[in-house]
Amino acid sequence: MSDKADSFCVMTSGVFTSAYLALVPLLEAMTGKRIMTLTTSIGTGETSIPCRLARSEPVDLVIVAEPNMQRFVQQGYILADTRTLIAKSSVAIAVREGEPPPDASCADALRRTLLRARTIAYSASESGKYLTTQLYQRLGIHEQCLPKSVFVGNGERTGAVVARGEADIAFQQISELRPVKGIAHITPIPPELQATVWVAAGVPVWSRNVELARSVVRFLSSADAAAAIEQSGLELIEGVPDAVPYSSPEAAIAPAEAVNVDLAVDMTTSIPKPAVL
Repeated sequence: MSDKADSFCVMTSGVFTSAYLALVPLLEAMTGKRIMTLTTSIGTGETSIPCRLARSEPVDLVIVAEPNMQRFVQQGYILADTRTLIAKSSVAIAVREGEPPPDASCADALRRTLLRARTIAYSASESGKYLTTQLYQRLGIHEQCLPKSVFVGNGERTGAVVARGEADIAFQQISELRPVKGIAHITPIPPELQATVWVAAGVPVWSRNVELARSVVRFLSSADAAAAIEQSGLELIEGVPDAVPYSSPEAAIAPAEAVNVDLAVDMTTSIPKPAVL
């Protein structure tokens, strides 16, 4: 590894990877340092971002979906006053290139599409948690679909599995599906079932470049980063919400009000409003 004094180290989960990679040249020009990308996935096991932070691995900036960032703050890994929401993402499904578009025009259409699929690929990211712990139940197809759902780990995108023909449906955030070659018809799930994934950036307490990292966080939430963020399939945040709701400690999403579904969504827990740098 090159001289760390001349580098700025970043860990990002998959939801922000495409936008982040597009912004690297601007970040290098802004910081005057070489940007070192330590990971582009939340990961699993010992190589996951939570485990790497627990070991206090050298890093200057962390970008993940909520409520992961809030947990990192609570665990003492991230400076609380640096936690900043920088984007939000919607969830979609996709199919292999050449296949007909999947029908997700309403809850019933999505239910039929998922029931017809032989295999459904989901990831370790928050979209995968939503699919397997909430959406299947809300659609009443948990028993039929969970056994044919395939977990995709090690940082691989669900779209890559579908592109190889190893699954019929890829389920993930739009920003994680869009860069994958060999898939088509990236289709958001219906608004009444949609889940918003909030993306946050924060500075580790042991960063060697705390003030520089603070300026990078401000940049990521500014208009200068907006184009790359939108092009990646993420959405900009208009103003800072007072609280980012999510349904349980295990899900980083804010489900819309359910329509024609039986399972009630618990919206009583919320993530505190981020500090403004």
